[in-house]
Amino acid sequence: MKYFDEIKRTMEWLAGQPQTLFVGQTVAGPGTFMYQTLKDIPSGKALEMPINESFQMQFTLGLALAGYVPISVYPRQNFLLLATGDMANMIDKVPAISSGELCPRIIIRVATGPDQPVHPGHQHIGNFAEVFRKLFSWIEVIELEEPGEIFQAYKYAYERKDRRSTLLIEHGNHYNNK
Repeated sequence: MKYFDEIKRTMEWLAGQPQTLFVGQTVAGPGTFMYQTLKDIPSGKALEMPINESFQMQFTLGLALAGYVPISVYPRQNFLLLATGDMANMIDKVPAISSGELCPRIIIRVATGPDQPVHPGHQHIGNFAEVFRKLFSWIEVIELEEPGEIFQAYKYAYERKDRRSTLLIEHGNHYNNK
């Protein structure tokens, strides 16, 4: 299967799981390349957010603490940086702060922006996977290079027995090239 098709199939599978809710920019309407992978999920499973990355991550944490398994969608890693403080100081630390009583299971979906066929500018194509791996202790970072990795990685993130949060990094260039 192709990279794009596998992501779309996986998002539809996630939408069919109890307690999931997609939150983010262009999850309920077009605007970025990632929307095409979400356009067929039920409208009740997608909550469009304003362009306020930090608020989105805080809202995502609230959903997780309320019993949801949120999939928080950020079309570009460069803009996820605006929510990194919330990830590092709240989501990544809640289990330690609560002595393991609160373990928010969150799926954070982000991509490196495609630089083909048109280069969108350097503020749209960053890949900070190694920085995120060094920064987080509770949030696991998984980079998705091949189509065959996609479904299993997202299924693992949804079904985690250790209830850890997972940051899954897609590659926009692979949507059309693999």
